Amino acid sequence: MAPIDQVQLHFNPQTLQILNAVLGLVMFGVALDLRVEDFRVALRTPKALALGLLGHHVLFPAMTYVLVWILQPQPSIALGMILVSSCPAGHISNFLVHFSRGNTALSVSVSALSTLAALVMTPLNFAFWGNLSPVTSGLMKQVAMSPWEMLQVVVLLLGVPLVLGMGVAHRYPGFAARIRKPMKWLSLLVLVGFIGGALAANFQHFLAYIQFVVLVVFIHNLLALATGYGLSAALGLPERDRRAITFEMGIQNSGLGLILIFNFFDGLGGMAIVTAWWGIWHIVAGMTLALYWKRRDPGGAPVVQAAGAAP
Repeated sequence: MAPIDQVQLHFNPQTLQILNAVLGLVMFGVALDLRVEDFRVALRTPKALALGLLGHHVLFPAMTYVLVWILQPQPSIALGMILVSSCPAGHISNFLVHFSRGNTALSVSVSALSTLAALVMTPLNFAFWGNLSPVTSGLMKQVAMSPWEMLQVVVLLLGVPLVLGMGVAHRYPGFAARIRKPMKWLSLLVLVGFIGGALAANFQHFLAYIQFVVLVVFIHNLLALATGYGLSAALGLPERDRRAITFEMGIQNSGLGLILIFNFFDGLGGMAIVTAWWGIWHIVAGMTLALYWKRRDPGGAPVVQAAGAAP
């Protein structure tokens, strides 16, 4: 069995183009929910907004670098961790915040600004931390990835659908309102299908190496969630804001990560497996935490259900 750093997961060019279109569709669906007013609302809570953005694009990649230094995983797994930490917030974070009775407006604003910032910060963070880490610098030199090439891909996959979605919502609000809910479900289904397809097409490799990434992803994701909540609590933010920041730091756009791996790294095994597992695990961890919080009032008291009420 080849070492995980030598395993390459494959998609043919036609399939990769379809996957690029899938992510564009997902981002278009997310953008239908965004309004200029969302950004105005966020500016009324600048401390929470700044924490969400700095935590996501500065603190989490830096913490990932330290975690890689401590755990010393295989180089391709470490590079996958750095790539995941460099991606913007995952689109299901808004759903999880709303479900857990957190500050949804703050979540939407942080997600939107995180995605905009990712046009620059994703290539920048990945290139900086990937080259800085002695565990991953050798792989970075082998692939000789240009941050500018990644910037072009990120703009195409995130920026264009974001502008189109917000434009449709502004110009045709009635149409946007009708398709908003179906698009949410469609986006979630195609994203799950995309990750599932990546795993199914390379299931033999996934089974052979999954044990190398399960614990790493668990620690990595737990660190992100705990840091989001801990920092927002330390700054004295209200509970609803803490829940929003927690999910914004702990839910990553792993779909974008996978597409970048197949575009720039020829499906490098450790990177693809750790990123695909992130896409599964952060939904499990996020829903578990959201279910717990849903039963607790943001003021701190557990929610008491009436007799015979549905859970």
